[in-house]
Amino acid sequence: MTERISIAIDGPAAAGKSTIAKIVAESLGYAYIDTGAMYRALTWKAQQQQIDVTDEALLADLLRSITIELKPSPKGQLVYVDGEEVTDVIRTSEVTNAVSQVATHESVRERMVELQRTIGEAGAVVMDGRDIGTAVLPFAQLKIFMTASVEERAERRYAENKSRGIETPLDELKKEIRKRDQLDTEREHSPLVQAEDALLIDTTGRTIEEVAREIEQLAKERITK
Repeated sequence: MTERISIAIDGPAAAGKSTIAKIVAESLGYAYIDTGAMYRALTWKAQQQQIDVTDEALLADLLRSITIELKPSPKGQLVYVDGEEVTDVIRTSEVTNAVSQVATHESVRERMVELQRTIGEAGAVVMDGRDIGTAVLPFAQLKIFMTASVEERAERRYAENKSRGIETPLDELKKEIRKRDQLDTEREHSPLVQAEDALLIDTTGRTIEEVAREIEQLAKERITK
């Protein structure tokens, strides 16, 4: 039987993680899990209920009371909260600017890690986020830490937002990304760091397809070992 490995892809915002992870998962016939979407879904729900995103206890209670689902579709992964599709609304600036604060809370991260680890333990999964290789899937057979320059990441986010009908000035996106990087790397619980056994891939100036093929080859090497 062919081994079903787990693949962890970490890195800062807009480094290309989600797009590349989807391609790799589809090529290998694996499930794709966007953990960032789960934090965004919680953030969106908190905003809908006017819960202060700095209130850890209320956020943890909210997470325990709701159902977050990630479902594949011909259009890509769809995100549902309590049965309501929120795929696009969780990508708005309002959610983007608050999600890092939500992710700093220890009890929220602990519960999210439990949910994500349960999904990943079965193998045959490509999971991307900020702490997959270090906290969620430390046992993953392939760990990638993906990065890119702030300028290139801002341009990617600008194009992504525009495709969703969201107009955000490029300079504003650069500021948001720098702030997000600082919050992610300096938070106390599960900060964004490269796992010791992760391979660093800089996607600056490279195409999505090129990087995806590289990761697919690395995965196949580990699958056949």
